[in-house]
Amino acid sequence: MTDTDARDALASRIDALEIRIAYQDETIEDLNSAITAQWKQIDFLTRKITQLTDQLRETTEQIGRPGLPEPPPPHY
Repeated sequence: MTDTDARDALASRIDALEIRIAYQDETIEDLNSAITAQWKQIDFLTRKITQLTDQLRETTEQIGRPGLPEPPPPHY
């Protein structure tokens, strides 16, 4: 193998690595965007569950029977 062949082979390997890194950077950015969107959705859903839990608690307190199922009618 001559020096020119060795340099060409090295340049070719470096080019391949640069292309691979560029694709990896793009993939990392895409994954980061997906994770960020998922965390926003998780945060929204967590707040919504808290809100619904509070509403349920308030409703059951207004009824005066927190968490108890309604008893069957007397004719049973």
